[in-house]
Amino acid sequence: MNSFGVWPSCGIRHKPGLPQSGGITTGDMGNFMAERLKILIIDDSIIFRNAIANALSGENDIEVIGTAHNGARGIELIKLRPPDLVTCDVEMPVMDGLETLKGIQEYNAAHSDRPDIGVIMVSSVTTKGAEVTINALEYGAFDFVTKPDGKNSEENTAYLRRQLLVKIRLFSLRRSAAAQRKKALATSVAAQLPPPPPRTTPVPTGQIKAVIIGVSTGGPRALSAIMPELSNLVDLPIFIVQHMPPTFTQSLAESLNNKCRHQIIEGKHNDIVDNGRAYIAPGGRHMLVRKNTLGQFMTTINDQPPENGCRPSVDVLFRSAATAYGGDVVAIILTGMGNDGTKSLSQLKRAGAYVIAQDEATSVVWGMPGSAVASGQVDDVLPLDKIPAAVGRLTGKR
Repeated sequence: MNSFGVWPSCGIRHKPGLPQSGGITTGDMGNFMAERLKILIIDDSIIFRNAIANALSGENDIEVIGTAHNGARGIELIKLRPPDLVTCDVEMPVMDGLETLKGIQEYNAAHSDRPDIGVIMVSSVTTKGAEVTINALEYGAFDFVTKPDGKNSEENTAYLRRQLLVKIRLFSLRRSAAAQRKKALATSVAAQLPPPPPRTTPVPTGQIKAVIIGVSTGGPRALSAIMPELSNLVDLPIFIVQHMPPTFTQSLAESLNNKCRHQIIEGKHNDIVDNGRAYIAPGGRHMLVRKNTLGQFMTTINDQPPENGCRPSVDVLFRSAATAYGGDVVAIILTGMGNDGTKSLSQLKRAGAYVIAQDEATSVVWGMPGSAVASGQVDDVLPLDKIPAAVGRLTGKR
């Protein structure tokens, strides 16, 4: 365990067999990579370049094809020999991590005939590092890891190995799933198969009083895509669990706050819940919602043990919402690794809540929403961009 508590393991310690991405579990990842994934390491510190290279050494499905000491040099190497995935330091001279990511995205746009090069950001645990990392995730980085603060190089290498391998293999699965969907779409178009019938979203009989959201890998980009429209459509309180360590959730709240009509804040203990506000669970801590003796809704923050390997946990928030609001909530499970949020759905459904899951095609990782769908407790499965309007209809706003 490092200084971030349990966050780095979130979504990894799950029961075998639960869907992660296309139904494949993290334990099976190494068996599904036919070719070695080519990786380029970009970091201005030779210590961290070596640590990451050492962390990835000895893996039959991974090949480190080069290293670069800054983003500009990294872009040069990408043009010479394109990798499949880049690990990119956030804070660098000459060209920082965000500018490097934008350069890689420009390269991807200019080479649309080949799969996109993915990016995993490597961030320091500083306010600046967190801000740039959140921007990078919103711009399209696949995921991020934090730089270790262990006592020796062996400890740091072990930490990087634990964090990077699962994310790298998830990225590989996502690429494979995307290629399969593209092939299936081409086949269905060639065969001129009729499109599936449109889904309709029934309106619940109760009055919706809150929206609750659970999200993990790919979350910052998903939230930045739907929260502005969602906050324009509804004036209800919104509660969000995004799997992240401390500092990063505060930066996420600030970034979303600049985009939304809702005031987006990191949840605090005993906050009175207001309409027009969104509350993000603070990194490394659980967030619950409860009703006090005066009938007011309040947020509660605690340090109880993790659930599903996660703190904050979606299940913790969802269960508390089922108790506080009964069925008067819309629960949304977005992109993410693992199965956090699934166990609490039965309690929400018994209370009468409406549950929406993001579809596989628009999810970075279809673990959490896929697990929810497999449970049979989901009312609708929607592309990301259709979710705000669906919530608007459920609340009578559109």
